[in-house]
Amino acid sequence: MSSYVKISPSILSADFSKLGEEIISLDKAGADYIHVDVMDGHFVPNITIGPEIIKKIRPVTKKIFDVHLMIEPVDKYIKDFADAGADIITFHPEATPNTLETINLIRKYNKKVGISLKPRSEISLIEKFLDKIDLILVMSVEPGFAGQKFMPEVLPKLKNLKEMISLKKLKIDLEIDGGINFENSKIAIEAGANILVSGSTIFKKNNGDLKKNISLLRSI
Repeated sequence: MSSYVKISPSILSADFSKLGEEIISLDKAGADYIHVDVMDGHFVPNITIGPEIIKKIRPVTKKIFDVHLMIEPVDKYIKDFADAGADIITFHPEATPNTLETINLIRKYNKKVGISLKPRSEISLIEKFLDKIDLILVMSVEPGFAGQKFMPEVLPKLKNLKEMISLKKLKIDLEIDGGINFENSKIAIEAGANILVSGSTIFKKNNGDLKKNISLLRSI
């Protein structure tokens, strides 16, 4: 895991009437990844985008598509998102009857594997799979809606994961998503995060100066 902090802007906060242009702007502004939140209205109480939209926006950038699946059942859709252009596919252990099978399915399509923990999800849900995954996404809000307030109570979980990863000498990225802004990005990084997902802060602060906002999040 690199000490360099990567920024993964969430396109949930973008202007969907010009989504391709927004992604090109993020690319030019220095985003490391493009974070795509996929919600089904079942696993979480909101509906966002599906594989067809990802397929349409895939040609506009070579940046890594960091796709967070908040859908259940998850396995039946993994091929669709892999084919659409996802580079990292992250799922919730609660959304599958067999976590290992889901990991193997993502690997089958040569994609990186991420597992996400909701604020109240225990580390024990994923502990035995740590040597089989590339990324852990710690949610610092309840998944389902943009614009929620950061929950600092998830930081001990992040610290514990960082210690476990170091102890086992594993190469796993630690990503945090939910209410990340200029005020809390530093404590998230100090707790162990090396990838920050942010939507509202990147798109709306400093009159929407994407480059400045991405740089500030990374350096604070």
